[in-house]
Amino acid sequence: MIRAEPPRHLYALLWAVTFATAVGNLGLVSVMPAIGRALVIPDALIACIFSASALVWAVMSPVWARRSDRQGRKPMLLVGIGGFAGSMAGCALVVFAGLGGLFPALAIFILFALVRSSYGLFGPAAVTAAQALIADSTEGVARVRALSGLAGALSLGTIMGPAVAPFFLGGGPGLAGPPLAFALMGCAMLAAILFSLPRDVPVAQPRQEGAGSLWRDSALRPLLIHGLVIASAQAINIYTLGFALLDSAGAPAAQVQWLIGLAMALGAASSAAAQFWAVRPFGSRSRAMLHIGAGVVMAGNLVAILPLGTWIVIAGFVLASFGYGLARPGFAATASLAVGPERQGEVAGAVSSIAGASIAVPPIIAVALYQYWWSAPFLICAASAAWVTFSNWRMFPWSD
Repeated sequence: MIRAEPPRHLYALLWAVTFATAVGNLGLVSVMPAIGRALVIPDALIACIFSASALVWAVMSPVWARRSDRQGRKPMLLVGIGGFAGSMAGCALVVFAGLGGLFPALAIFILFALVRSSYGLFGPAAVTAAQALIADSTEGVARVRALSGLAGALSLGTIMGPAVAPFFLGGGPGLAGPPLAFALMGCAMLAAILFSLPRDVPVAQPRQEGAGSLWRDSALRPLLIHGLVIASAQAINIYTLGFALLDSAGAPAAQVQWLIGLAMALGAASSAAAQFWAVRPFGSRSRAMLHIGAGVVMAGNLVAILPLGTWIVIAGFVLASFGYGLARPGFAATASLAVGPERQGEVAGAVSSIAGASIAVPPIIAVALYQYWWSAPFLICAASAAWVTFSNWRMFPWSD
């Protein structure tokens, strides 16, 4: 049944699941450089591990979304969180094996890539089911706020993950401690879903043969392209931030690491502030959130290229992060409000697939261009955001 607000116990559970997975994923990312060096895996190959997982994520998101329509949301939540816990446990085992010298470095790299990609294989089931559950139980303003709240949980998780991961490095597990702790956290979330969330009824029958995908829908395709452009810009900003700060500071990496961490935390906090509080004045006008958020992203990237030193780079990143905090929930909510209940799973799959695709390729291209021209990534992001901001404001009449 559609409600003015999502059921509190449901929203709290989905918020906790989103937060926990973000903590685990970003926590693992933060310790992977140290793990890679200890296992004698080159830095470039460590980056490839996450890119491969993101590609698998992008491919599998629509698959799990269709399954959630046919089989219900709860089973897909269990599959996704189970994939998260299993992947983290697998990472811990690979670290144990590598540090114990059980396999050569190449075999350890392959094993790490396989267990991390297992999260890309199963993890989207939970993300798409969570968004679809919100859409199933809300409408209008309530849906926009609830989806923004889930995005806020993701942003807070990106702050907490790198902050808590070092606390799990001590004791017997050593470098395997963080993924092991996150696996146990995933098991706790799995139990919470299993015992506290009632089994839901599938909301749609399998789609008829020949039915077109969202990308073939002439009304929705421009919106999906805008979402992909904004998500790609954010990935570029995040992955090039460290290089920009290292070069603008002109100091050894060890001395700048704290500054990179501070900038990432401030950016995540800025994004969370937009998702929790700045969305309220927009009401159900999610299209306006997308366009205005993109405008703020453009401004932030233009600020970052001003020749005024390290802190102006951080200021630009924080401003752009606020814009992403408006634009990405605005895109997700606009897409959700544009279709009926029978296609919510499909929309959730498209949004999740875009998130994975944005991480897989654009940052690699941007980092390569950065080697030749310092301002290139910022100008690419600013131009992309400007296109989203100013291209056909009346393209999406359903959201206003």
